[in-house]
Amino acid sequence: MTVLIIEDEELAAITLQNMLVHINPEIQVHAIVGTVEAAVNWLQHHQADLLFMDIHLGDGESFQIFQKVEVSSPVIFTTAYDQYTLKAFKNQGIDYLLKPFDEEDVRSALTKLSNIRQTSSINTPALVQKVEEVLGKTRNRFMVKVGKLIKTVPADQVAYFMADDKYLFLVTKDQQNYIIEETIGSLELKLDQDNFFRINRKFIIHINAIKEMYKLSRNRVRIHLSPKPENVEVVVSEERAEAFKKWLDQ
Repeated sequence: MTVLIIEDEELAAITLQNMLVHINPEIQVHAIVGTVEAAVNWLQHHQADLLFMDIHLGDGESFQIFQKVEVSSPVIFTTAYDQYTLKAFKNQGIDYLLKPFDEEDVRSALTKLSNIRQTSSINTPALVQKVEEVLGKTRNRFMVKVGKLIKTVPADQVAYFMADDKYLFLVTKDQQNYIIEETIGSLELKLDQDNFFRINRKFIIHINAIKEMYKLSRNRVRIHLSPKPENVEVVVSEERAEAFKKWLDQ
């Protein structure tokens, strides 16, 4: 398989390249380009079996590439901005990796591509419909269990969700903790994006749970939550910091 990586952050591009080679040494990364213009120029003269495409590039959004050159290869989009999910799938997207992602996420995306190719051609409209179904269902409440008691927690009572080992905890504003049978990744797309934000691999927080914020090095942000999680430092990851600041300022 030949791959083109379209990514304007050099470290992120090299990290992805190393992940791909580690997953399958036969994968050949033909080139790494960092702008819409460079990607268009490359695609006018070359072809790859698969494109990894960051949405935000130095000279614009990568969706502009599709307006300037025909893209016949499947695309795996990567970005810290999850509001672009649906648009990504409308542009040849077979998967969507939300930064920060790891090797297992990349492996899963490659497996998905392989399965699609084995069973049928890539059906972009069907993928769009599937994403629309996911995004169209915003969660308003959550079922939780307390012993044999079953109850619901309204979304506006949630302070944050915290992943810890194999469990995902729902923590309410009045300091109640519940284990919910979800994954943080699947839950993320079902929440009200105006009020909830995933700051790192462990936390999705509600805007009203933020008590104080402090600037750290490398553009990161330390957050004091209310209620305060025990023995856990809550920090917005470097990869999500810019998106987080835009979310605060919307």
